[in-house]
Order: sequence, then structure tokens, then C-alpha cells
Amino acid sequence: MTDLDDNARVWELIDKIGFCMLTTQTSGSLRARPMAAHAEPVENAIYFLTDVAGHKDDEIARWPDVCLAFADTKSQKYVSISGTAEVQNDRERIEDLWSTPAKAWWHDAKDPSIRVLKITPSSAEYWDSPGTVISYIKMAAAAISNTKPNMGDNVKVEL
Repeated sequence: MTDLDDNARVWELIDKIGFCMLTTQTSGSLRARPMAAHAEPVENAIYFLTDVAGHKDDEIARWPDVCLAFADTKSQKYVSISGTAEVQNDRERIEDLWSTPAKAWWHDAKDPSIRVLKITPSSAEYWDSPGTVISYIKMAAAAISNTKPNMGDNVKVEL
């Protein structure tokens, strides 16, 4: 693949998988939590809705470097994103990102405690395997033939 194709593949996988583990730094350790991602490749940004009372906001204010880990274990597709995070009080963006699942956390998009978490990715790495069954077959064949299996693409991308 070309760099442009690899870049597009990263955004396709992010969009397809949809959920990720957001890892932030705390004083002396790392912390991850699941988040619903809204990818905007044209802006080179990934957005999330978050709550002003969440600890991640304080962590990001002190240590803005984050990691997003996307995983579709059934299809054996994974993406890791390194980037910089910022918390915004962008009411228009909140309205744009509002969806039914957000109602589990807030009554409506006008809730004053909702914030936008914007991640600007700097790099990504993806693993794009042919799927679980085919991967197992390739691993078994490699074990029998004493060779290494071709498990699909593993590519590092600058974003």
C-alpha cells in the first residue's frame, strides 16, 4: 500500500470499530477507559463526548499526550493512535456529536456538564488480519511447515 492508502485504512478501521480504550496519564501511572469515537479524517481529529466532572479532563490538562486503542477481535483488526488531547466547551460540536447512546450519560445535548474531547493524532499503527479462522489456519500451517505465517498487514502511519 502507499502512504495515502495506509492513512485511509487507519481512518476506515477507526470508523468501522467505533469504540476504543482511551489511555491517559496520571501522576506516575496510566489509566484507560472505553469511549465512543467520532472520526473526522478531513480535520485529522477524533472526537468524544465527555463530562466536565470526569477525572480524564484533569489528567489531559496536565498530560495531553494520549493513546487510543481500537480492537475488533472477531475480525482481527486493531489500531493504536498516539496523539494530543484537549477538552473543549464547543456547544455546536456537542450538538453535532449527540446521539442516542449519549442519553445513557446525559439527559440532552444542552447539559452544561458535557464537553468535547478532541484528539489530534500524530501517528498510528494498525494490524489488519484476514480474520480469526483464516489466521488460525495460517498459524497451524506455519507450525507444521516450521515457517512464519503471513498474518496480514502491520503498518505504522504518520498522520
